[in-house]
Amino acid sequence: MEPRISAVTLGVADLDRSVAFYRGLGLQPEQVVGTQVAFFQFNGFVLCLYADLAADAGIPARGAGLTSLAYNVRAPGDIDAVLAAAEAAGGSVLRPTHDTDWGGRSSYFADPDGHLWEVAWNPSWPIDAEGRTSLG
Repeated sequence: MEPRISAVTLGVADLDRSVAFYRGLGLQPEQVVGTQVAFFQFNGFVLCLYADLAADAGIPARGAGLTSLAYNVRAPGDIDAVLAAAEAAGGSVLRPTHDTDWGGRSSYFADPDGHLWEVAWNPSWPIDAEGRTSLG
């Protein structure tokens, strides 16, 4: 892995309420997808608000308050190498690599303390030479 976090995802109970809260802080979402997810561009990474993060990670429901870090790769084939490294280092794969409904590929692993990491390839989120992720 390169030293970068592409996105921080917060599991939320009510997407509309959460988007309104962040708008109240002066932040505007770049994209809101129905009642499921909203994306805010930060300096070099993306803040995601996700209404059903546990289901996306393939784990039992834990309600709102669940958080994951995301590491985006430059090519779809890079996901499995990151998962193999995570597993070899003592992590566990929670959801194998799969095609997504948003046109990319994704997987989840947990570190030894159970912290969620999504490893994803998103053709709409370019990664620049310095490793910064942006909403395309």
